[in-house]
Amino acid sequence: MKRREFVGGLAVAAGLGACGSEHGKDCTAGEAAGEAEFRWNMVTSWPPGLPGLGTGAAKFAADIERASGGRLTIKVFAGGELVPALEVFDAVSRGVAQMGHDPSYYHRGKVPAAQYFTAIPFGQNANEINAWVYYGGGLELWQELYGEFNLVPFPVGQTGVQMAGWFNKEIRSVADLIGLKMRIPGLGGEVMQRAGVMQVTLPASEIFTSLQSGAVDAAEWVGPYNDVSLGLHRVAKYYYYPGWHEPGPMIECVINKDAWNSLPVDLQELLKVCCRAANLDTQAEYTYGNALALEQLTKDPNVKVLPLPDDVLALLKKISREVIEELSAKDPWSARIQKSFDEFQTRSIANQLVSEQAYLNARTISTG
Repeated sequence: MKRREFVGGLAVAAGLGACGSEHGKDCTAGEAAGEAEFRWNMVTSWPPGLPGLGTGAAKFAADIERASGGRLTIKVFAGGELVPALEVFDAVSRGVAQMGHDPSYYHRGKVPAAQYFTAIPFGQNANEINAWVYYGGGLELWQELYGEFNLVPFPVGQTGVQMAGWFNKEIRSVADLIGLKMRIPGLGGEVMQRAGVMQVTLPASEIFTSLQSGAVDAAEWVGPYNDVSLGLHRVAKYYYYPGWHEPGPMIECVINKDAWNSLPVDLQELLKVCCRAANLDTQAEYTYGNALALEQLTKDPNVKVLPLPDDVLALLKKISREVIEELSAKDPWSARIQKSFDEFQTRSIANQLVSEQAYLNARTISTG
């Protein structure tokens, strides 16, 4: 990764003096005309071909190559192909790969405050977190936080409000949570643990077999679009909503800072624009895919799509606030980000009540 390899002949050595394969940069004689080419690797947490996330990462890389006219090409690796699925952050930080594509809350053990850039229980929905990140100072905080780990992050996907998960038994009250083994990461997992659930963290590739074997009694993944693609409806019967734990989960692109600094300004700007485009495209794909997949599930006689009981949601909301307050109390970065996050959410709630929520309520009114 750090060795230098000059390409071309000695006749163009002066024009290639700053070129080499460092940070994935392949140089040619065109470098002298500002046409340096870069060959990067991107590691992800997703199973091969996973709709929306895995295919989205591949499309993102292809878009960058086309937009750059081939000056920046990116080889995408599924989870486990180059590095383990849950080690994207460390791999990119160390320079094992130049880019990564995964959710930030997978790194909570190393960076507790990273969770704010995926989702916070009972926090911001998809539109709100996009607004906060792009216009409310969230991105600046995110990049400052990750700068300590030699990373430059950007939002690169948005799946919308998720489902609460698949369960092998009906949840009628808080008592039914006690003793369940559930795959659920992030702060949502900590909340569930305090509610009496045994929290388990698993990559997507292991969820189906864990539910099938009984290694876990319940699991949340994303929503209908991805859950059907993993076949979770074949190994659990009860499908609960809403996704209180991930109301607007964001996917991140992380770039090794040294690799980022090796790019000319125009390619840096191109990457920023492609990240924004991927964020929008992913949200649109999930809105469409979830609608079709949920329709399929509601017609399946072996699946019951149910709301979580009010007492369960009330308990989870109470515990969520406790967990968030404790995190802020012990982690200065979390306290700083929480302040910004809460300030915008408080302002946004009033607007949501008279806009999105009011409209959705009006749309369900019967015309008689």
